[in-house]
Amino acid sequence: MSFRTPRRPELLAKLSRLDACSWEEVALEVFRYQATHNALYARFLQLLRCSPARIAAPDEIPFLPISLFKHFLMKSGHWKPQEVFTSSGTTGQQPSRHAVRDRLFYRENARRGFAHYYGDPSQWCILALLPSYLERQGSSLVAMVDYFIGLSRYAESGFFLKSSQTLVQRLQTCLEQRTPTLLLGVSYALLDFAEQHPMPLPGVVVMETGGMKGRRQELTRETLHALLCRAFSLEGVHSEYGMTELFSQAYSQPRPGQSARFWPAPTLRAAAVEVYDPLTRTAPGQTGVLCFADLANLDTCSFIATEDVGRVYADGSFEVLGRLDAAEWRGCNLMVE
Repeated sequence: MSFRTPRRPELLAKLSRLDACSWEEVALEVFRYQATHNALYARFLQLLRCSPARIAAPDEIPFLPISLFKHFLMKSGHWKPQEVFTSSGTTGQQPSRHAVRDRLFYRENARRGFAHYYGDPSQWCILALLPSYLERQGSSLVAMVDYFIGLSRYAESGFFLKSSQTLVQRLQTCLEQRTPTLLLGVSYALLDFAEQHPMPLPGVVVMETGGMKGRRQELTRETLHALLCRAFSLEGVHSEYGMTELFSQAYSQPRPGQSARFWPAPTLRAAAVEVYDPLTRTAPGQTGVLCFADLANLDTCSFIATEDVGRVYADGSFEVLGRLDAAEWRGCNLMVE
C-alpha cells in the first residue's frame, strides 16, 4: 500500500473546517505528512518497524514519548520558529520545548477550543492569577490567556501578579454589573487568594489550571475543588488541561453526580495505552497512560504519549488520575542515538 503525502496548505485548510465527521480522515493525513516531513518521528516509526503505508486508521498510529520534547526541537518540515514555548519543570530538570511556526495559528486554535465549551472569550471578563507563569518566559498558557484578555470587551480583564486587593475590587465590580466573569488561575495561587479573600462569587466561573509548582502541598483535584467551593460559595469549579507539548486544550465543567472529566477541543482526541505495553490501547474506562492526537500540532508532532495516568471513555472524555511512577519514557533507542 502507498499513500500520497498531503501538502501543508491543504492540511491547514482542512483544519480550519474540521468537524467530528472529518476528524479521522484528517488525522490520517496529518500522520502521513509528519511521517514524511518529521525526521525524528520517521526514525521513531522505523525503530518500531512501523510502515506508515500500512496505517489504515487513527487507532493504529503510534504515539511519540513526550520526553523527547526535552531533548529535540520537534519540527515537521524546515522553518524558523516565531517563538518557542517552554515548560516550567522543576529545578534541575530539562524543560520541554515546543517550537511555534505560526503564533496566530496557536492563539486562534486555543480560542476556538475555548469557544467550543464557553463561547467566545471576547464575551468574558477574564481575570488571570498565573504568577509562576508570568515570572518566566515562554509559557504557552500565558500566551493563550493574554490573547483572550486582548479579545475581551471588558476593561476589567487582566493579569494579577501581586495585587490581590485590585483583584478583589475587579471581582466586586463584575458582580455588581453582572458581567460574565472567568477567574482563571494556577492551583496554588487560587488557594492563596481563597484563604486571603474568601467571598461569595455567584455566577463567576472559577477555573484552575492545575499545579502547585512546589509552592504548596499537592492536593487531589477533589480536595482542591472542595476548598475553593467553600471559600467562594460555589457549587463547582472548572478545570483546564493543557501542556507545553500540546497546542490544544481540554476543559472540565462541574456535573452533579459525575467525577471530573475533561472534554477535549475539536482538534484534540485522547487515548490510553497499557503501562507496560505502549503499543496496546486500553478498553474504554480502563486505566492506562494518557496519549493525545492533537492535529493542531501540525508543524511538530501530533501523536504524543504523556506521563499522565488516566482513563478515556467511549464518549471522548477523559480523567487524569496522576503521574507514572519514576516516569520518563525514552522512545526506543532515540535517546541514545
